[in-house]
Amino acid sequence: MMTQEKEGPVLRPCYSTRPQAITEADLDRIAPRTRVVRPPLWRRLRSRIRCSRDTAKSLLLKYVPILRWLPRYPVRDWILGDLISGISVGIIQLPQGLAYSLLAGLPPVFGLYTSFYPVFIYFLLGTSRHISVGTFAVVCVMIASVTESLAPNENFMRGENSTFLDTDARDLLRVELSMALAFLVGIFQIALGLIQFGFVVTYLSDPLISGYTTASAVHVLMSQLKYLFGIRISQKTQPLSLIYTLIKIFSRITETNIGTLVTSIIAIVVLILMKFLNEKFASKLLIPVPIELIMLIVSTGISYGVGLHNKFGIENVGHIPVGLKVPMLPDFSLLRDIVGNAFTIAVVGYAITISLGKVFASKHGYRVDSNQELIAIGFSNLIGSFFQCFAISASVSRSSVQESTGGNSQVASAIASFVVFIIILRAGELFQNLPKAILASIIIVNLKGMFKQFSEVKVLWRSNKVDLVTWLVTFAATILFNMDIGLAISVTFSLLTIIFRTQLSNYSILGQVYETSIYRDVSRCHQAKEIPSIKIFHSSSTVYYANADQYLETLYRKCGVDVEKLIEKKRKAIKKKQKRELKAMKKAKKENEPSIEIMGHDNIAFDRLELGKLDYEIEEPKEQDTTEGAIIVVPGHAASEERGGKSTLQALGLERPNFHSLILDFSAVNFVDTVCVKVLRKIFKNFAEIEVDVYLAGCNATVIAGLEDGKLYNENITKSQVFPSIHDAVTYLTMDHEQITIHEANGAPDTRL
Repeated sequence: MMTQEKEGPVLRPCYSTRPQAITEADLDRIAPRTRVVRPPLWRRLRSRIRCSRDTAKSLLLKYVPILRWLPRYPVRDWILGDLISGISVGIIQLPQGLAYSLLAGLPPVFGLYTSFYPVFIYFLLGTSRHISVGTFAVVCVMIASVTESLAPNENFMRGENSTFLDTDARDLLRVELSMALAFLVGIFQIALGLIQFGFVVTYLSDPLISGYTTASAVHVLMSQLKYLFGIRISQKTQPLSLIYTLIKIFSRITETNIGTLVTSIIAIVVLILMKFLNEKFASKLLIPVPIELIMLIVSTGISYGVGLHNKFGIENVGHIPVGLKVPMLPDFSLLRDIVGNAFTIAVVGYAITISLGKVFASKHGYRVDSNQELIAIGFSNLIGSFFQCFAISASVSRSSVQESTGGNSQVASAIASFVVFIIILRAGELFQNLPKAILASIIIVNLKGMFKQFSEVKVLWRSNKVDLVTWLVTFAATILFNMDIGLAISVTFSLLTIIFRTQLSNYSILGQVYETSIYRDVSRCHQAKEIPSIKIFHSSSTVYYANADQYLETLYRKCGVDVEKLIEKKRKAIKKKQKRELKAMKKAKKENEPSIEIMGHDNIAFDRLELGKLDYEIEEPKEQDTTEGAIIVVPGHAASEERGGKSTLQALGLERPNFHSLILDFSAVNFVDTVCVKVLRKIFKNFAEIEVDVYLAGCNATVIAGLEDGKLYNENITKSQVFPSIHDAVTYLTMDHEQITIHEANGAPDTRL
């Protein structure tokens, strides 16, 4: 026989069926906030400085990441991909190193040094597994602006008529400048990384970086035209230098070396065609065809065999020393002349590196430490400067090759640097007869990816006009001015757009979507209806000193009430009423003076009149409006004829606003300053004058703390007027309750039902 077990009581959560409204004052009682007390600065510094074995180990693993990931390196799974990727990138490093060194205004061999030392340092310290650092066109053209401005060709003209250019002396000074620049760039990047300043790159928005790199590509193109045409012109770096270069080239177009031009055209066509085929058949090729290396070898062989320099005047690379250079200190006397340029290169180089690093990290599911990246690339530049290297950053084209050919870690970069090392030791001198036009062609063809960024103009036009203007201003400023001034103008303009956006906030009156706790702009959502006698005002941005006055003016306009004019009318009416009362008192006193003398006794009532203390005791009626069965509460002070001894608008014969409560939606406000608090005080005071209660809704913890620190609350403004949400405020104003109201708590009677 089965027996039915007696079930115990089922516990269910209990919810109140009555509407409830919670204020910030209630929350302070129910769930009070506690302020986070930070330890003193000296104690925090002492805890950081204190060293132990565990602390030293964690710091070592943090700042030298290779010690963390190399012992766990999966050799069987990754080594083949890293080997193929490293060899591919190393082969590409050779022509790009030679070409970009020429772009920086330096002898080509220094591009090979820069492709070896800094790359190996980044292998030890970097956190990105896929980027390839080294020479990059944008950074090189910024370096050229320094080397060619501080060591121009005009300063090294020799001979009786200054017809001979002393290239040895010029190149020596330019190398010293590039070393000092790399040293200072490294110092800036390391310092920014150690003080956790990696977030500085966030001020360089994507449209800004895109516009800047596109304009830089134009600068690179203009700087290489002289090699494509075989024309000798001096390079300028001052504002409008791009226009100057273009004018100079067209003015000397008749001096074009036909052999150089033909070589350039053939090289560009072959490079474009082979890169297209590499992209089309990428899935079928184990590694891309190293067309740049093939181009170097073939063109060098043709130049040497045919004698292009002697027969056609095609300029060659010249002497390339074999072996490594002895390390040496930079010339510190040059640092004061390049501080601004160094900081600009440090920021731009880091921005490019971290942007590429985050792209690949997101794609492959790992994290890049932005501050460690600053330190890694900073040490790469700093140590590289002792070996006559110039400043580096990540390369878009080589990083793409490293990732697409199966690279899984920075072991690929180490292999690539080893390939370059072998070339420096043995193969460098083989390229002495390489035409400079070939290197210029390689540079220009590799700009294709940057020129594709022009397509972003169309995308930004459709998606965001402000970002489009940022892109265009950045591009125009960088084209018309030099790289440093262009970047400064771009960043300044980008920051100004943030201020302009807060100035051009979207202000709206909100209404309730039927039978929900959702509130929308009534002008855009037809299903949202205003709640009778209640105004809900919303701002889409933070209220602070730059837009506080606009916020106040728009609030008055959206509410449909000229508040200040109504206050002025009220005060004039009160003055008139006081004059009438005073006149009546004087008349009554005058009429009753004889009777007082004849009767011979005091009249207490007239004594009160004489003292000016006549009180009009009017019974306070209770009012309620009913709309479709819902009770709309009318605040006590808005319904009374006399409030605390003050005359109401109705008693003075003035028209009252069509709402009794105003809710300020602060859900979009991130912080408050002293100007915001001052404006809020004015709003509370002015609307109280015209018998409208003001409430705040949606304030976050930072705003609540800011209001407390700004001393907003007093006997007239309390936390009972601050609600966690708009719906809490609306519920409070429309509910049928018997609770003590704000005005009762402040000493004013409550007339709501």
